[in-house]
Amino acid sequence: MKFKQSDGQNQRIERITTSYLVVGIDMAKETQVAQATNFRGIVLTNQHLSFKNTIQGFEKLQRWMEGLQQKHRLKDIIIGMEPTGHYWYSLANWLAQQGLNVVLVNPATTKRNKENRDNCPSKSDPKDALVIADVVSRGYYYDYIRQATHFQRLRTLMNDREFWVTNSVRMQNRIIRWLDIRFPEYASVFKDWTCPLLHSKSFRLRWI
Repeated sequence: MKFKQSDGQNQRIERITTSYLVVGIDMAKETQVAQATNFRGIVLTNQHLSFKNTIQGFEKLQRWMEGLQQKHRLKDIIIGMEPTGHYWYSLANWLAQQGLNVVLVNPATTKRNKENRDNCPSKSDPKDALVIADVVSRGYYYDYIRQATHFQRLRTLMNDREFWVTNSVRMQNRIIRWLDIRFPEYASVFKDWTCPLLHSKSFRLRWI
C-alpha cells in the first residue's frame, strides 16, 4: 500500500495535541525572536521573546518556554525554525542536546502564509516567528535529526569544497576574459591557458 504525502501530514497534525506548547523562532545573526501558541494557534504571550545567539541566550529561551509550560499546564513542546543560512544550526543542536523536540519549516511555506493572521504581506521578526508557529501547528514541518559529529564534519568539508570550486571557476573565467581582451593571440600560441607544460619539471630542465 502506498504511503500518501497527505497521510504523513495528517500524522504530523495529530501528533500536536492539546498538551503541546508550539514555539516558532525567527533566526538572525545576533538576535533571535520567539513566539508561542497552543495547538490551535492561539498566542500565549503578551510579548515576543528576543534572545541572543549565545549559550546565555539559549538558556533564556529555555527558561521562557518552561515558564509558559508551567503557566498553561502544557507538558509537551515542539520548536520550529527555518533552516536558512547557518544561524539556526547552533540553536537547533543545543535544543536537541537538551532533549527538546526541534522541527524545521520550509521558508517558502512561511512566505506563503504571511497573510494568514493579518491579511498583510508585511514582514517583521515577531510576525515571522508567529507564522512559523502557525505553520508547525498545521503540520507543515519535518523533524530535525542531529547528525553524528563525523557526518557534520564531512558536511562542512563538502560545503567548503563547493565554495572553493565555485570561486576557482569564477577566477578562471576572469583570467580568460582578460586574456581575450589584452592578449587575444595567446590561444594560438598555447592551447591551454594554464600552460601546464611550462610548469613541468622536464620542460624546465630542457631550457636550463
